Amino acid sequence: MSNEAVEILLVEDSPDDVAFLVRTFNKANLTARLHVVADGKEALDYIFCTGDYATRNNGNQPKVIFLDMKMPKVGGLEVLRRLKSDPTTQSIPVVALSSSNEERDLIESYRYGVNSYIVKPMDFDQFAKTIRSMGQYWLELNQTPKL
Repeated sequence: MSNEAVEILLVEDSPDDVAFLVRTFNKANLTARLHVVADGKEALDYIFCTGDYATRNNGNQPKVIFLDMKMPKVGGLEVLRRLKSDPTTQSIPVVALSSSNEERDLIESYRYGVNSYIVKPMDFDQFAKTIRSMGQYWLELNQTPKL
C-alpha cells in the first residue's frame, strides 16, 4: 500500500478553466491532492509513467480523473480509449468535462468507458456546485479496487 496522498488528475488545456477548477476544488476542502496537466499527451505520460513522468510512482494512480474532451495533441477520447483498454488503468474513474452537449459526443464517450459526462455550463456557480459534488462523490463515497 502506498503512503502517498490520494490524487485527482485534472486534464484541462484552458488556463481559465484550470484556475476556476483549482479554486473550486480548494474551496470544497477535498481530501486529495489535485494534479493538473495541460493536454492528453501529458495525461498519458503521467498515468503510464513515461516521458517527463518516467520516475513517478505508478502505484499511486489518481482516484479519479477529470478529463477535458476537446484538447490539442491527444484528445480526450483517445486518452479515454487508452486508459480503459489497459488492465492496469481501466478501473480508474473518468469524469468527462466537455463544452459539447451533442448526443454523438456523449455516446462516443460512454462507448469508450467514461464513468460520468458533465457539460461545462455557462453558470459558474452551478458548475462549481457540480464539481464540488462530483469531487466529494468520487473521493468520499465511491469505492474503487486497489490497482
